[in-house]
Amino acid sequence: TLYYEMADTDVSGVHPRLDQAAEVFSGMERVSLRDAFIEVDEDWGDVEVWRTIESYAPPYTTGYFLNSVDLQKTPDGIEARPDDERIYATLFGRTLFMSMVITLSCILLGYPVAFLLANLPMRTANLLMILVLLPFWTSLLVRTSAWKVMLQQQGVINDTLVWLGIVDDANRLIMINNQLGTIIAMTHILLPFMILPLYSVMQTIPPTYLRAAKSLGATNWTAFWRVYFPQSVPGIGAGSILVFILSIGYYITPEIVGGTTGVFISNRIAYHISSSLNWGLAAALGTILLAAVLILYWAYDRIVGIDNVKLGG
Repeated sequence: TLYYEMADTDVSGVHPRLDQAAEVFSGMERVSLRDAFIEVDEDWGDVEVWRTIESYAPPYTTGYFLNSVDLQKTPDGIEARPDDERIYATLFGRTLFMSMVITLSCILLGYPVAFLLANLPMRTANLLMILVLLPFWTSLLVRTSAWKVMLQQQGVINDTLVWLGIVDDANRLIMINNQLGTIIAMTHILLPFMILPLYSVMQTIPPTYLRAAKSLGATNWTAFWRVYFPQSVPGIGAGSILVFILSIGYYITPEIVGGTTGVFISNRIAYHISSSLNWGLAAALGTILLAAVLILYWAYDRIVGIDNVKLGG
């Protein structure tokens, strides 16, 4: 086409050269670029490869975000991925669910400890507080590795249960490389982050309130539930936010004790950053995780009120 366009153009001295060029090119062997690409790699002959390149060619694309929620862009539009390729929605759901379970476990275990510390004499409370802060003096990797040893089928916990006759030696509990192992280890690691806010709030509650309620005829439980507990709710809120946000992005502990069913979405993000080198997908997963945290924070503010969260005072 270019040859004929230039041939029709009245430019002095151009036509003879074009004729010479046409003779030279007519003698050259025609080469199929498609066959040349396929000769280098057979995948170049796959139409889906070229469609993928076209999808990710623009400076800004939605491909990574679609992959992050198990969707894909096809010629017919956006569709769900096949069932055997859907992993990220499951990981996001597992991360949120297990983070909530860990937060609830920390509340159930941390509240009695904080209540005890807040109502003991100051000297005794300070001594016991050392036990709460003791895990911070040890590396996170060391604590997680210790739990891996303890939770094994031949570990300390199973040996103790067998010695006490609670479980049979042939039916030892499987508490490692699953969700249970992740929940146990992370509850222990994050428990101080629940105890400290609760303790700081409970210290500000005057003990005279409980005595006044009992003097008016309230039982111990009624005085606690109607008088003491409502004043400690801000500490529960502060501790829950700390534990939940920390747990939702945890990586080391699920990686060591979680196996295949107890890992979080953060483990997949780390995989794409360090192993598959798919930084775009890792960034999309991280962005969605951040958005989920912000949405939950907004919902908490609407339901409970962030102004009601405090660390004492």
